[in-house]
Amino acid sequence: MGESMRVLVFSHKAEVREAIVNAVGRRPAADLARVDYVEAAGIADVLSEVDAGNVDLAILDGEAQPTGGIGLCRQLKSEIAECPPIVIAVRRKDDRWLATWSQADAVLVHPLDPLTAAETVADVLRRVPVVNG
Repeated sequence: MGESMRVLVFSHKAEVREAIVNAVGRRPAADLARVDYVEAAGIADVLSEVDAGNVDLAILDGEAQPTGGIGLCRQLKSEIAECPPIVIAVRRKDDRWLATWSQADAVLVHPLDPLTAAETVADVLRRVPVVNG
């Protein structure tokens, strides 16, 4: 468990990225390695990191502008052969179906509950082999 897991957090708003990082925490579960976060404010950064295989998990803001995380998730899942798991954060519970359509591996709903966010991310990370560390 000495290796860390790398999680990309995407939103055009710094406060949304911060809220996601704070809710999930540096160690979402005791049985998982520490999480190192990579923050991305633009799609080019997301595409670069994911395409290079540098992340174990991506958390995308479904409300990001000008391109939201839901459409970006669908694009990544369609275009990247070894796409890491993706969690979508949405503002409304009613948007969960859109995140499911985008092929997201899990969905978080704002306002983020730290227990639920950490548990959701931990469940997804448990299914992923560590690629960095």
